[in-house]
Amino acid sequence: MSVLFYALLPRDQVNAVIRSRVEAVKWTPVQARPSPLAFDHDELLAEAVTKLRTKVESHALPLHLLPPKFTLTELQRICEAVLGRELDKGVFRRRLRTSPDLEEVDGEFVLGAQRPAQLYRASSGFVF
Repeated sequence: MSVLFYALLPRDQVNAVIRSRVEAVKWTPVQARPSPLAFDHDELLAEAVTKLRTKVESHALPLHLLPPKFTLTELQRICEAVLGRELDKGVFRRRLRTSPDLEEVDGEFVLGAQRPAQLYRASSGFVF
């Protein structure tokens, strides 16, 4: 019998849990994992990745992987990492216009080489 639990956690939280239980851990992107894995683990991993990607595709935003205040570009990069592919910037931003999970942080911007980027945060009560 196999049991699989999966979650999207910020890397610093995962490392804290693992350090207390395992001496050496090697992180590998899911697309570059060694194959075949033992037993039915290839199928279990594929199912977990599919479920996470489906959740993000169906408008669940992985905001818990970001700092408390973030830009839409940072959010897009996180979504792309989960989905394993690039997203069209315009389509992505149109999708976010109606998202109840995001709030603008009034008057707060990140300055960079381009025009200032508006900061956002997760709405109160947000759950992934």
